[in-house]
Amino acid sequence: MDSVRDAAAAMLAAGQPAVLVEVIAAKGSVPREVGTRMLVAAHATAGTIGGGHLELRAIAEARELLASPDSAPGSAHYALGPSLGQCCGGAVTLGFARLALGTLRAWPVQAPRFHLQLYGAGHVGRAIARALAPLPVRVDWIDERDEEFPAQLDAAGGVWPGHIRKLCVDAVEGEVRHAPPGAFYLVLTHQHDIDLRITEAILRRGDFGFLGLIGSHTKRQRFVHRFEQRGIAADRIARLTCPIGLPGIPGKAPEVIAAAVVAQLLQCPAPQQRPGQSSASALSAGMSSTFTV
Repeated sequence: MDSVRDAAAAMLAAGQPAVLVEVIAAKGSVPREVGTRMLVAAHATAGTIGGGHLELRAIAEARELLASPDSAPGSAHYALGPSLGQCCGGAVTLGFARLALGTLRAWPVQAPRFHLQLYGAGHVGRAIARALAPLPVRVDWIDERDEEFPAQLDAAGGVWPGHIRKLCVDAVEGEVRHAPPGAFYLVLTHQHDIDLRITEAILRRGDFGFLGLIGSHTKRQRFVHRFEQRGIAADRIARLTCPIGLPGIPGKAPEVIAAAVVAQLLQCPAPQQRPGQSSASALSAGMSSTFTV
């Protein structure tokens, strides 16, 4: 889930010298938060501390450190307005350290923003999975059709990241029980009866953080009627998001839908961020959605 750490491991394996630049203190309005890291090698960088003049200065100082093996690593403080001419107005302290095996061992583990069960490997499912590939999330991507999972991330032959796990199973709704409490779910398979079975299993479990079902308002009404007939509590049904996607984004191309849906997921607070309120009610409160299939 941490692409900068992966780059650090690759640089170490290749014997490529690099400097780790880290935001170690921040005050006021700043481009990135404390703990943000980037790597600087002689002719390459990985990650970003926010871009702009600050990053250009950081890269220059990191390369000076690379070019002077005897110089000691250290830190530098920047008042973004007075010293760099940036209008953020805050102040940042950056730490500079040579990349070493110890650096990698001590690398902080980045917790996923959410754990998602993504049901469906059709056009929209693929677009959503690709949109989630660079993000610090964990995804179980589930479909009963193994041939629908693309072998490569993109046309250039990119490899799917390890945090997106493809699962080909026959009774896909059975995977619901394996998700952690507070997990997010997106249901967008190739058949409405499969959507119905999966969504019912999630509603009966009840501890979801977000439950999105692709479809129209008409589809929602039909599914809600079925769930009511089967005795599912009204308060659980009310937490179902269908259609999915942030409102106000026109277009039904898979990539457009994916952008709107991933933005909706990122807008959802993690359960621990809202103490005293159930995650599901927090996530669904005030959320309308726009995309239909």
